[in-house]
Amino acid sequence: MGSLTLPGTEFFRLSPKVQGPLPVFPLGLGESGVHEICEAAHGDFPALTGFALAARASRKGAVAWIRQASLMREHGHILQAGLQSLSRSRPAILNITTRKLGEALWATEEAIRSAAVGVVIAELEDADFTATRRLTLATSRHGTPVILLMPHARTGSTAATARWRVSTRPSAPNRYDPHAPGALRWRAVLERARQAPHMAGHSFD
Repeated sequence: MGSLTLPGTEFFRLSPKVQGPLPVFPLGLGESGVHEICEAAHGDFPALTGFALAARASRKGAVAWIRQASLMREHGHILQAGLQSLSRSRPAILNITTRKLGEALWATEEAIRSAAVGVVIAELEDADFTATRRLTLATSRHGTPVILLMPHARTGSTAATARWRVSTRPSAPNRYDPHAPGALRWRAVLERARQAPHMAGHSFD
């Protein structure tokens, strides 16, 4: 912390600038592997969208955003005007909408193999163990991370690196206006972790 005192003024502090890259999320979320991000409760899906975009903030390249038509009808499109608040640079998003779950899984795997995007984000109603195993093998072979966004009803076994339950938190205080919202905040509970099972149940704010 730096400080400065001038004649006739009150003492105040200058916060240091943040140096280096943004902190990475635990277990390589948004950087490697396949991560499932599920609603903590019905209605938390918009929080999943913001959280997924924040998780890929340090990952360069375009985003392949794949969604089932049923989820798109329920939750709507991504608002381009809001992307700037979630990323230092507005990412290029390749939107792909499919009608069936199998088509969405196929598109996700093909996006991983293409090496044309920095991260793949897929909104899926469900995915069994075999499907997540295929995605895990593909991402380990080609190096493209995958984030799966799923409803709160998601349960059962998975071959994904980890499964998270995400909900909203009150925004941070706004330094300029106490009545206005500040920085976005989420709560992410680690439900499963294949390489760190002892961390299951840990909550991250």
